[in-house]
Amino acid sequence: MDVRHSSDGPAVIRFRAAGVILLLAHLLFVGWLTLRPLDVPWMTAANLQPFAGIRADLALGPAEAVRRIGEGLLLLAPLGILLPMAGGRLRVSPWASLARTVAAGALISMAIELAQTGVPGQVVDVDSLLLNTVGVALAHLLVVPLSRSRLRRGNRAGAGDLSRIGTRSFRGEAPQGTTPTITRVGIAP
Repeated sequence: MDVRHSSDGPAVIRFRAAGVILLLAHLLFVGWLTLRPLDVPWMTAANLQPFAGIRADLALGPAEAVRRIGEGLLLLAPLGILLPMAGGRLRVSPWASLARTVAAGALISMAIELAQTGVPGQVVDVDSLLLNTVGVALAHLLVVPLSRSRLRRGNRAGAGDLSRIGTRSFRGEAPQGTTPTITRVGIAP
């Protein structure tokens, strides 16, 4: 069994655990919000033409357009922060992180849209997929790179750096030197 140990120890484990718990809680909320059956007297047809729904929202006026487009952007936006948080990596390429997060957000949004095909009162909308994915990307770009750089800077300064625990005793005592070794003893005949 391959067990990987982080040099940052329990702090990273707690950070990742919090990310996973918040991610699961958010996904449960989104699932409840988007996949519950609705009692409606009529339903619109599925929107499979990109930007048609956004144009229709803009035609309703600025206030209603901002509300509807904002809802689409904000629904999965927390994934842009929670997915990297659950990953727990500080030293990673910002572009690779953005690509992984946006791809995961798009796949989750597509899964939701496909699951809505079997839910009464819910319809598939390709613009929801686009808005959700853009929301994930914007949240990631606005929060994650700055947060990672601040955490790395704090780690270099010694704040939260737990990698030095092995070099000194917990009570502040001086190190006692190297561990003695025992020479090999042959096995009796």
